[in-house]
Amino acid sequence: MSFLVVIAALCFLMFVAYRGYSVILFAPVAALGAVLLTEPSLVAPMYSSIFMAKMVDFIKNYFPVFMLGAVFGKVIELSGFSKAIVVAVTGVIGRQRAILSIVMVCAILTYGGVSLFVVVFAVYPFAAELFRAGNIPKRLIPGTIALGAFAFTMDALPGTPQIQNIIPTTFFKTTTWAAPWLGVIGGVFILVAGLSYLERQRRRAEAAGEGYGTTDLINEPEPFASEKLPKPWIAILPLVLVGIMNKVFTMVIPIFYGKTHTMAIAGVASPMMTDVSKVVAIWAVEAALLVGILTVIVFAFKPVMTGFAEGSKSAVAGALLASLNTASEYGFGAVIATLPGFLVIAHALTSIPNPLVNEAISVTTLAGITGSASGGMSIALAAMADTFVASAHAANIPLEVLHRVAAMASGGMDTLPHNGAVITLLVVTGLTHRKSYKDIFAITLLKTSAVFVVIAIYYLTGII
Repeated sequence: MSFLVVIAALCFLMFVAYRGYSVILFAPVAALGAVLLTEPSLVAPMYSSIFMAKMVDFIKNYFPVFMLGAVFGKVIELSGFSKAIVVAVTGVIGRQRAILSIVMVCAILTYGGVSLFVVVFAVYPFAAELFRAGNIPKRLIPGTIALGAFAFTMDALPGTPQIQNIIPTTFFKTTTWAAPWLGVIGGVFILVAGLSYLERQRRRAEAAGEGYGTTDLINEPEPFASEKLPKPWIAILPLVLVGIMNKVFTMVIPIFYGKTHTMAIAGVASPMMTDVSKVVAIWAVEAALLVGILTVIVFAFKPVMTGFAEGSKSAVAGALLASLNTASEYGFGAVIATLPGFLVIAHALTSIPNPLVNEAISVTTLAGITGSASGGMSIALAAMADTFVASAHAANIPLEVLHRVAAMASGGMDTLPHNGAVITLLVVTGLTHRKSYKDIFAITLLKTSAVFVVIAIYYLTGII
């Protein structure tokens, strides 16, 4: 019975998310409903001591990353740098290779620190223009953007400043550059397999005489008009600096502060200690994003400042919504993890003997159930990180490998139909699940299989 209660709560959350209701509102409803059916007297204590406590912990740790990422994406947009990057990439690759061009633009922006939600809004107008010019079916745009923004640059490539690559650092005391070679190998696998799939779909459509489409098209952007844009090397400089400075700060911060830092503050009775090893990755990304923002402002002060007042409001609002959604799911997971029914699931997952396969299946399963890569990974690691670490030590597996497997697994089955990014992508492009989700799901399957390819390569070669 307790197992069915947990499953019912998870299915309810999936259903309301799929129907477009707010996760912030319904995650506590689902969690406390499960508590009510399990132990009614614990509803209020669970809400205050577990749900809200974990939700606040998540916001405390990660909201600055969400906010700075959103502001960075906004100034990139206001400055015209995003348009300049699109034009430069398509100029090099060729407008006739629309799919590859859009994937690479999404990858550059995402790896540079721009939120994947921002990338969707920023890239769609250019994707529509390129696909229209190449007479490629519009229905392939969501799968193309998903490959570029939601896949290899989100959590596979080492150093990516996306939240999915940051969360494992607090559990394994690693950095965002953990297991770099495994990450690169996994990223290349996803890119090659994903492009092969999308090109095959394009060729099939061409052979069938299917073009971009002329009827029932909605949210069609105006054709991109040429305008004076920043030089490409200036436009890409902030993205490069975010990547470089993230690495630099990751190395410098522990040297400057040490593993722990104690500060004495007037008015506080006892000194306050910070475990720097747990937050170095977060601090490094935040500092790198600040460098990126300042760089954009230096090179494009006038256009950025012209729209910064309103633009920053929308960026912060978006960051609040994204972080609160994920934090609410984190609180939901924390409550569910305390229930007897979850112990049944956890026990079944821990029965998988191989520690890396165990972690991969656990993380991607919970990411799929919650419809959130960061939310599902947070739930899995909050409940099982100690077990994963103990199993890894017993098998002489470096924690860097645990980090990379967890990050990549989180971006596997998370993009099921109720995933917020998927829903946003379809709404922005004016398409439906029926028309375009098949291609997104194909990328989801490729992304999930990449995790097990990486695990196999580690066991075969020992490479990290």
